[in-house]
Amino acid sequence: ARVMNAKQWYQRRVHGLLRRLTKFGLLQENEQRLDYVLGLTIEKFLERRLQTKVFKLGLAKSIHHARVLTKQRHIRVGHRLVDVPSFLVKMDSEKHIDFSLTSPFGQGAGRTSKTKTSEVKRTKAEDEDDV
Repeated sequence: ARVMNAKQWYQRRVHGLLRRLTKFGLLQENEQRLDYVLGLTIEKFLERRLQTKVFKLGLAKSIHHARVLTKQRHIRVGHRLVDVPSFLVKMDSEKHIDFSLTSPFGQGAGRTSKTKTSEVKRTKAEDEDDV
């Protein structure tokens, strides 16, 4: 294993921090210096919270409603159910925020995963009978 000197270690840490902040949308691609990190505001962090994103996407009537929907497990990010309103949404995940499949507010309207599982089993059994 190669031993890093202090400068290499520092540069690696700074690069990692800037990369993570860019991934979360807190810094732009052209803001890759520590000076920009010091210029981050609380508002930038609050804008990246799931609670805020749910409201801004129109899934909730207010910021408070967004918090309740999130805590009551009605919101998913991609395939993952997220019930933490303070969850920081990455730029890549922003377009995947939606109602959970089991939520009565989403397209899943009342269909639980148990119901879907039994439907899949029934379909497979029918397919096997046809053969």
